[in-house]
Amino acid sequence: MDNLTTNIKRVMIIFLIVFIVLISYLSYFTLFRGPEIATRPDNRRMWDIRNKVVRGTIYDKNGKELSVSEKTKNNQYKRTYKGGAATAHVLGYYDPQYGISGLENLYDSYLSSNISASFMAWVGNGFKEVDKKGDDVYTSLDLGLQQTAYNALGSSRGSVVVIKVDTGEILAMVSKPSYDPNKLGEIWKQLSTDEQRPLLNRAVSGLYPPGSTFKVVTGVSALENIDGIEKETFNDEGKLVLGPDYTLSNDQGKAMGKINFEQAMVKSSNVFFGNLGIRLEKNLFKTAEKFGFNRNIPADGIIIDNSRFPKYDISEKGNLAQAGIGQAEVLATPVQMALVAQTIANDGVMLKPVLVDKVVDYSGNTVKEFRPDEIGQITSPGYAAEIKRFMRDVVAKGTGTRAQVSGIQVCGKTGTAQHLESKNPHSWFIGFAPYKNPEIAVAVIVEEGGYGGTAAAKISSQVMSKYFKK
Repeated sequence: MDNLTTNIKRVMIIFLIVFIVLISYLSYFTLFRGPEIATRPDNRRMWDIRNKVVRGTIYDKNGKELSVSEKTKNNQYKRTYKGGAATAHVLGYYDPQYGISGLENLYDSYLSSNISASFMAWVGNGFKEVDKKGDDVYTSLDLGLQQTAYNALGSSRGSVVVIKVDTGEILAMVSKPSYDPNKLGEIWKQLSTDEQRPLLNRAVSGLYPPGSTFKVVTGVSALENIDGIEKETFNDEGKLVLGPDYTLSNDQGKAMGKINFEQAMVKSSNVFFGNLGIRLEKNLFKTAEKFGFNRNIPADGIIIDNSRFPKYDISEKGNLAQAGIGQAEVLATPVQMALVAQTIANDGVMLKPVLVDKVVDYSGNTVKEFRPDEIGQITSPGYAAEIKRFMRDVVAKGTGTRAQVSGIQVCGKTGTAQHLESKNPHSWFIGFAPYKNPEIAVAVIVEEGGYGGTAAAKISSQVMSKYFKK
């Protein structure tokens, strides 16, 4: 009898343990995994629910429709993209077969919110059921500027990002090659196998060596960490010998003679800034991280891949010198470099980049509204002003003259970034305008586009010309 009682107790303990495990798993699944699974693009039940709601419309900042849902003959809703390929990466796509991406995905909870029509709308419709309507999203995009940036890239691969200096609003964000989101069913197989990766949003996920555009960050670090750098002169002999096996050279080995800090920026001396990279050592790493490298940059409406700045030992002089000119293993997204320009233009304050100005519900009430938000004071207003002056001279009389805009004082920095994949370097330009009271900051990269002072600078000029002729 005692053995039977003992066995019963053991069985009961086992059942109790199994019960606790089962309840724990169900609780975990409901609380933690449930929301994730419910919002997965391939969740068919969610698509059935979404189709009972008229998906909200996405607008540009001027009220132009960018993405709108229309009912088809079989009582389904079709998403139409008015901007076509020009807005494909920034808006993403919404498709029952291929899922959701971009802004459509990040703001899906608003756009497809299961909101019943208001009481007054119901009464006004003769007490008949009124279509349920999702929230409308008003973006910060300027469709005209977006199309200008898209066209300016032409047939090149690359990206253009335009940010409002004093608010952080994204006015344009273009990636090429692109695709027409209205024809996903026809082109999906080609898109998913294309070696040019047209589905990749290069603006936020393209990682490139920033080249000489990074000299802006190196310049800030030098002002902060090397006393009297503004007054120093440096004898640029065209090359910096760092050992028996490595020499850092200027473009075509050109010797610039005795130059100061400003002249080195205007002429884009690799020798000068490579030497700064060695002198700054770990301080350059710290400055890069202040600017957002190696960190998650907070943003609204976009997700930005981390830009990278490795930590080098003092003995790695070659890498330190290369890092000082934005090479070695330094990698940056176009949005990251646009934020570098925005920070300098905004007296050293970096702002959170945002893509959405407001969200409006079925009744016209604002349910979410954007307000400028600081990421932080990255450098002092005085140091930012010094770099601004250098960048003005880069465009006025240095390597960036092709970025000039008639009647506007443009500031900028060119970049010619070497990389392993091709003999042709990437063409970069970052900048802002006007010099006094800057309004917009720009980053342009043209993959394998050659000198930064040519392809990328020209595109920046076209985009800024469009903005200032508004």
